[in-house]
Amino acid sequence: MKTLGQESPLQQGMARRQFLRYAGTGAAMAAGVLTIASCSKDHSATVTNDHVDLGSGDIAILNYAYALEQLEAAFYIQVAASPYANQSTYEKSLFTDIRDHEVAHREFFKAALGTAAIEGLTPNFSTINFSDRTSVLAAAKAFEDLGVSAYNGAGYMIQKVDYLALAGKIVSVEARHAALIRNLISPGSFADSTAVDANGLDGAKSPKDVVPIANTFLSGKKILAPALGIY
Repeated sequence: MKTLGQESPLQQGMARRQFLRYAGTGAAMAAGVLTIASCSKDHSATVTNDHVDLGSGDIAILNYAYALEQLEAAFYIQVAASPYANQSTYEKSLFTDIRDHEVAHREFFKAALGTAAIEGLTPNFSTINFSDRTSVLAAAKAFEDLGVSAYNGAGYMIQKVDYLALAGKIVSVEARHAALIRNLISPGSFADSTAVDANGLDGAKSPKDVVPIANTFLSGKKILAPALGIY
């Protein structure tokens, strides 16, 4: 079983380029985040039995997002590496783009957290048939919907404005992914009532609701965050 995010040198190079492009004019902000996180040794993640503790405060939220981005990046790396039967050139290009976005997100959080980052997690995608389009799209929909609702549900806990701004930028991209995947499954369903409520708002899930779902896709150490109410 590979650790999440093990990719080829070419993919690693793409990830670095994507990260730099993603950071853009926000490089100074990212540097500030990295400095703060690296200096926050009291909030470093620790291991409890077979769980990885995300830490506390804003560090816990960043590690929470980092854990989810590790999962999404690993999933799309595998999707892009082993296209399902009769995958069109169009769909392959879409999955390649999404993979690059998720790898960039993962690397952003890893760099921002510095020494406070949790370890690399190990995926368990045994319930997904990567050779079947229906299985892959259903899993992609589940991951994207979970990611959007996770960011929305944890946003109010973020104390530092810079962190909240970065999370807002990332969740907007995740929502674009979610809409695209839904449209591949059923054209025109990109923003139906199962995704957007009567007020035109995306759904939100608390970390307590998200983590048990994410843990089902992990082998070995699971996610633990007492500071976020996750035991």
